[in-house]
Amino acid sequence: MTITVSLPPAELPADAVEVGRIADAWGVKGWFKVLSHSSTPEALFAAKTWYLQPSERGAKTFTGTVLLSIRQAKDHSDTVVAWAQGIDDRNAAEALRGARIFVPRSSFPSTTDDEYYWVDLIGLAVFNREGVALGEVRELMSTGPQTVLVLGYEEDGKAQERMIPFVSAFVDKVDLPARRITVDWQPDY
Repeated sequence: MTITVSLPPAELPADAVEVGRIADAWGVKGWFKVLSHSSTPEALFAAKTWYLQPSERGAKTFTGTVLLSIRQAKDHSDTVVAWAQGIDDRNAAEALRGARIFVPRSSFPSTTDDEYYWVDLIGLAVFNREGVALGEVRELMSTGPQTVLVLGYEEDGKAQERMIPFVSAFVDKVDLPARRITVDWQPDY
């Protein structure tokens, strides 16, 4: 049996950020589990409208970008669960399995001083106190107690990787408007 989902088509906002994926149905009343791309999924909780795109693999129960109006999203044990308009039973929730979740960056909750969304750090140039370029932030990695900046750089024509703990002991300044991070780190560490 193939279930298709009937959700309104939508245009993906220009500032859309992928924040998670729908993992599976949760219960029998249309709730579903969400695998958040962040350990602190505030963006999922703050946005009342999610934009979905089908998974790159597996069966497609919808095409293009669709709009999902969220009734409720909450923490449950070690995951996020949500319930949406038009998703009223387990079959409808299962039909969303694998869907990629996007929310507009503009709907993210505001950050406080010295607090950053990972998506805002990707692509920033990293320099040490002496002004030596160490690379560009390619990704961030959570190691449990701390987050690590994963930098990409080139040396002797070969792509290299450098990791720097994203903690105040090593990070002096994050300048988002200048797209630059200054760190207390040497190239040979």
